[in-house]
Amino acid sequence: MKWKNPWYDASLPHHTPEGFRNLEADLRQPGDLQRWRNERKAQGLPLPPAQGYDAFTQRWWQPADLSGDRDAVWWLGHAALMLRLDGRYGLIDPALSARASPLRFYGPQRKTPAPLAIADLPALDWVLISHNHYDHLDKPTIRAILRRFPQVQFIVPLGLEPWFRRIGARQVVQLDWWQQTQRHGITFHAVPARHWSMRTLTDRNRSLWCGWTISGASLNFWFSGDSGYSDNLLQIAQRLGPFTLAALPIGAYAPRWFMRGQHMDPQQSVALHQAIGAPVTIPLHWGVFELADEALDQPLIELEQAMETAGLDKQRFRPWKIGENVSLNLINQEKSDK
Repeated sequence: MKWKNPWYDASLPHHTPEGFRNLEADLRQPGDLQRWRNERKAQGLPLPPAQGYDAFTQRWWQPADLSGDRDAVWWLGHAALMLRLDGRYGLIDPALSARASPLRFYGPQRKTPAPLAIADLPALDWVLISHNHYDHLDKPTIRAILRRFPQVQFIVPLGLEPWFRRIGARQVVQLDWWQQTQRHGITFHAVPARHWSMRTLTDRNRSLWCGWTISGASLNFWFSGDSGYSDNLLQIAQRLGPFTLAALPIGAYAPRWFMRGQHMDPQQSVALHQAIGAPVTIPLHWGVFELADEALDQPLIELEQAMETAGLDKQRFRPWKIGENVSLNLINQEKSDK
């Protein structure tokens, strides 16, 4: 029997009877995937970082320091983030395994270590997931979370609740674009992204993809998740901004002809950073997995060049070390001093 979308709402343009879709046109053509694979293999891409993988790790990685009790945000590598708000910990897209793959022996392998383990956390209150790709929804990490924190609240895009229930999650809220939920004085909004979902060969776009905004007394944060650029993203800042903090992707963009509909390049992320008021912005989606053709350090070079070309303060959108944290008080001070 043909699968039918049980959450289908004909009034919503991103819904279809068979699943979900982007508001923008699909830029890929039949045969593009194989063309990319052939070109990638022929050119031996991706190349290693300029100084090699060990030097890259020494420059861009550190263990996560959980000492202190200040509100803060940590970048855990790739798209994974951690927040401490009023003494409560939350995670976003925690993918801490050795591979972004359903298999332990095959698939994209980490080139830099995870900066912490779930066992290191003193507490965990909530987890946000942007979509079901393996570099964002990592089953071993989720199982480790459930073993240690069985009452944790998962907040996920529409269609992913059944997956979490099947692996034993007790508290799951799933949201459509522009829907919200509250927890301990924090408001979580699911917001649009230009991407797609797929976890098996038969479930393409059967669950939704999204970004998140996190709003509380000391924070108004937009986490874009995986997304290609679209003018539609500007509605997020118009409706839910201004933001004190943002996290935008800068990696997995090469070749642009193939990746542009699903991932932003550094130039597009800088343009978006500027369009939403240039808040302190964390670059995402680089430094861990080689998912596209650029070297691990290439997004950093292009980010710096794009910020310089735009005449923007490079410190407001700079690379963080994997494992680095910044206090929310400092971020708010930077916003007020702008």
